Amino acid sequence: MMSSSPASAGDRLFAALFWFLPTRAISRAAHGLARARMPWLKQRLIDVFMRLYPGIDMTEAAQPDARAYASFNAFFTRALAPGARPMPDDRELVVSPVDGTLGAFGDARTGTICQTKGMAYDLRTLLGGSEAWSAAFLGGRYATFYLAPDNYHRVHMPMDGCVREMRYVPGRLFGVNPRCVRSIPRLFARNERLVTLFDTAVGPMAVVMVGAFIVGGIHTRWAGQICPPHRPAPRDENFSDTVLEQAYYARGDEMGRFSIGSSVILLFGPGALNWQDELASGQKLVLGQSIARLGTGA
Repeated sequence: MMSSSPASAGDRLFAALFWFLPTRAISRAAHGLARARMPWLKQRLIDVFMRLYPGIDMTEAAQPDARAYASFNAFFTRALAPGARPMPDDRELVVSPVDGTLGAFGDARTGTICQTKGMAYDLRTLLGGSEAWSAAFLGGRYATFYLAPDNYHRVHMPMDGCVREMRYVPGRLFGVNPRCVRSIPRLFARNERLVTLFDTAVGPMAVVMVGAFIVGGIHTRWAGQICPPHRPAPRDENFSDTVLEQAYYARGDEMGRFSIGSSVILLFGPGALNWQDELASGQKLVLGQSIARLGTGA
């Protein structure tokens, strides 16, 4: 239930560059450039991007005309057309929250999560140091999803849930592509991330949106833009006394989005679900595709 490809010398050399690059400065510049609204500039960026990634299918987008977007960021975070990613009829199925590639997945029995073969990282560190949060998922299950640049970049609910708390965790902005995952120890626990805790019918669920190199922003429906700015210290948000746009989100509802590619990690409590038998690391998934079936909860 983990990526089995070891890091090559080329992978390690590629990943080493991120230790020396001014990743925050580059990401801030990319953030500004992606939001530029000069027609000639934004269209040039979109055209170049589509040539680099010819597999992008604009017929799936709510706005299929690439020239109609006000900025590159608007194009990159484009919405899907209604019905483009239907949810399964069976309400007991847990679905992929994104279009992307499944990385490591499995059980968090010892308080650690596998990043790739021979590498693990600490569950408590991933969740920003909270003992209570990490205890809720000890013995539960996790799955990691990588969003490549040409994937759809909105994140949706894998199952029904209510927002309970949110925690912003500062960190680095290493790349999160498979080469970096194979080469940088504790990558997901080092990078900037947003952890949101949900209450569900089978116990707690956490959705961790991991920032990365050139990720200019993480945005949620209930709190708007979280970053930038890239803050130096953790920040907790408790929404128990806050009027939300919608505290409850059904399976398939949009919950947030990334600017440029990154990763999402799902965490579930003990007994919450059972993985589908055909699930495999490296598998390409689309939003709404079944990944598990609900269990009986903790």
